[in-house]
Amino acid sequence: MELKDKVAIITGAAGGIGKATAKLFADEGAKLVLVDLKMEALEEAAQELALEPHQYLLVAADVSKEEDVANYVRQAKEKFGRVDVLFNNAGIEGLVAPLVEQTAENLDNVLNVNVKGVFFGIKHVLPIMMEQKSGSIINTSSIAGWIGFPGITPYVASKHAVIGITKNAALEAAHTGVRVNAISPAPIETRMMRAVEEGSAPGKAEEMKKAYTEAIPMKRYGEPEEVAQLVLFLASDRSRYITGSTYLIDGGYVAQ
Repeated sequence: MELKDKVAIITGAAGGIGKATAKLFADEGAKLVLVDLKMEALEEAAQELALEPHQYLLVAADVSKEEDVANYVRQAKEKFGRVDVLFNNAGIEGLVAPLVEQTAENLDNVLNVNVKGVFFGIKHVLPIMMEQKSGSIINTSSIAGWIGFPGITPYVASKHAVIGITKNAALEAAHTGVRVNAISPAPIETRMMRAVEEGSAPGKAEEMKKAYTEAIPMKRYGEPEEVAQLVLFLASDRSRYITGSTYLIDGGYVAQ
């Protein structure tokens, strides 16, 4: 069991990738702190995953608010005594529209969740990990952190920012034994992609999914469980000499 007795915080834990990662981490022996915006969604996820009561803590939080982030980190430390893994996974896609039609409100919303959420998570977990002289932080970027996608400029900007934050945090923490890396998925079979498909062409979501799929060399979306396996690798000791890196999991998309 690669994460036996390790304490892992997962944000966006009620969503597709977060929930798949929670299941895999639980199977590998981790104690889980599951964080999402709504407690009801977290309770449903915990029930679906059949987690044992002693194995997890649920914390409702808005990751764009620093006090909420500080609270979930504090609760994790109080319940389990340490934090070994932070999967900074919470994110939103925002509105799909040309840049000239994007609103200031949407820009703020996307940057607040996708950038501030990652920044605050690292800020409040890092002191605990540095004191332990160990820990792994994994941030969720996207292929939109590598290349452009017309119609989702705020999202693209936010995911580029995540990669920059990852590199800087890794450099600042490397001497302490704490590692910071990121993942960049292509389209994954999740609620977020359903929203992007519909937003790209209202009423023609299936056609958009087909178009997106055809653009991927492997001709399919990824599965949340496949992303979870990469997160597990970065959380585990198998990646103990890896920090400051961003891993594509994209079916070959960015290689084109």
